[in-house]
Amino acid sequence: MLMLPDGPVRDHAVLVEDGKFREIGPARKLLARHPALRPVRLDGHLLMPGFVDAHHHLTQSFGKAQSFGQPSEIFKTIWEPLEHALDEESAYLSAKLAALEALRGGFTTVADAGTRAPVDVGAVAKGTEEAGIRCVLSKIVSDGKGGPAHLGRWDAHPLIHPSLAIAVPENATAEVIKKTAKLCAEADAVFQVHVNEHLASVERSLKSVGRRPVEYLHHIGALGPHTLGAHATLLTPGEMRLLAESGAAISYNPVASAWKGNGVAHATMLAAMGVRFGTGTDGTRGDGFRMIDAAETAQRLAYGMGAGDSSCGAGKLWLEHATSGSADALGLGRVTGQIAVGKAADFLVVDIDVPELTPSWDLRWELVRLANRDQITAVVVDGRLRLWQGWPPDWDGPALVRRVAEVAPEVVRRAKLQRVEPV
Repeated sequence: MLMLPDGPVRDHAVLVEDGKFREIGPARKLLARHPALRPVRLDGHLLMPGFVDAHHHLTQSFGKAQSFGQPSEIFKTIWEPLEHALDEESAYLSAKLAALEALRGGFTTVADAGTRAPVDVGAVAKGTEEAGIRCVLSKIVSDGKGGPAHLGRWDAHPLIHPSLAIAVPENATAEVIKKTAKLCAEADAVFQVHVNEHLASVERSLKSVGRRPVEYLHHIGALGPHTLGAHATLLTPGEMRLLAESGAAISYNPVASAWKGNGVAHATMLAAMGVRFGTGTDGTRGDGFRMIDAAETAQRLAYGMGAGDSSCGAGKLWLEHATSGSADALGLGRVTGQIAVGKAADFLVVDIDVPELTPSWDLRWELVRLANRDQITAVVVDGRLRLWQGWPPDWDGPALVRRVAEVAPEVVRRAKLQRVEPV
């Protein structure tokens, strides 16, 4: 079975060549056109697009449980100290570990929002490239330096797509923010920035520039089709309108909202208003099926129940915005996110011959509510098998896990994290 843009279809096949989908159609027709090829049968399986993580922090993977139960703005007490404690090797290991976890969770693309580690971002690129995942790789340019070089450094790379980032608007001058957004627009790259994530950040913006973050980006001319705002949990109706009119995109990160005490972005409202949005993990857990379940559940609890909305977008909305919608938000809509001719062969082979999905009545809803990553038999990125039954076939995944277990405790010790412990 194939999951095509219009829904699941049976008895269809794909032809993959040079890392792309070259033909898609009824299996008997493809077999007739290519009698010399030996087909790979996938009885009892679904071939679906890989999940696209629209917001990740690849060099924060050593933190994990350190972030549980902490106040919302944990970047100050957990993430910044942790990343500052990384060196070249540990940053590389962190990125490769995060990439492996993402692949195991069905992600074929991740967008890194930029690292604060005192290392060259090449260490992050090396980790993701070796793992075999597609990566939108940001460089933080709050000082206004290094943007053009970074955008040109990865030109035509098959898996690395360069991006520029400013962590939050208050970290840079209006001139730098506007220049960064312009550079990205000219290079057809994404400008990543955290917006309206916490009440404290909204109030800082109001006190410093007299406008809320999204309003401020619009005011200085930095809100446009190449802008990707992360979180956006605290949007006014006016800011939603600005997003829709400007063509900017949002990464809806439902697990981050649950774990860090943020608000929940009103994603169903964004969809109704025509705001482009994808879904992201924010580095919480690399599990695509649990992410889309959280996306629907958070929306239902925060907005659907109060409005008597029993659908909350249905399975179709969440599956689309975790695949093609996320790819579009990252500027990769022409590259990945769908099983479609000409797009990269980034896909999952999912076992659907399981008790949880039998009998099947509405596969898209069932994938959102019932599917698990242990059903992912294979992960393919750019036409190459990257994961088979949970582990890479061409490099030693368990050895990476063992090395991380040796290195990570020392990094965390050096970081001197400031945790709030329960009393």
